[in-house]
Amino acid sequence: MTERTAYTLYSGGHRGVEAAFGQCAEEWGVNEVNYSFAGHKVGRDVNIKNLTEEELDRGDISMELASRMMNRTYYEKKKIRKVLQLIFHMVNSGHQVFVVGTILDDNTVKGGTGWAVELAKLFNRPVHVFDQDKNQWFAWKNGGWQEEVAQIRHETFCASGTRDLTPEGEKAIRSLFMDAFGTP
Repeated sequence: MTERTAYTLYSGGHRGVEAAFGQCAEEWGVNEVNYSFAGHKVGRDVNIKNLTEEELDRGDISMELASRMMNRTYYEKKKIRKVLQLIFHMVNSGHQVFVVGTILDDNTVKGGTGWAVELAKLFNRPVHVFDQDKNQWFAWKNGGWQEEVAQIRHETFCASGTRDLTPEGEKAIRSLFMDAFGTP
């Protein structure tokens, strides 16, 4: 097994899922990077990497494209654009993507979290979603969601998800770390 310190979690430090992943990273001795930007509130202010405007711009996308990919409407608002740009950096930094939330009937994931999933698909990254409504991990394979046990298999991984983390979602996150690294 590779040393825990060889692994790095990339996230945004938001309360809920991202903070829970960060807490686990800290407990297990895994490196953690939380992307942010000036004026952005985080729930976990550990190892913050504040992105400059120039860095954020590298993750810029068309709001029309984002709306089309997510099957919802995103209006041209500066804050939501910055959040989507931040998510780009999270997904671009991690080889594997873990999300906790809800898979919708149209195969997108509810909320802004869904952008991390869509980028993972676009970048051909392994992506797993723990659907809190179904209490089950799913992987995107062959154009659809398939039940699959999630495992940390790459030294760089990204985490995103809902701010409304359930006890089952928290247990699923902790199990990921326990399975990959043993006891903290």
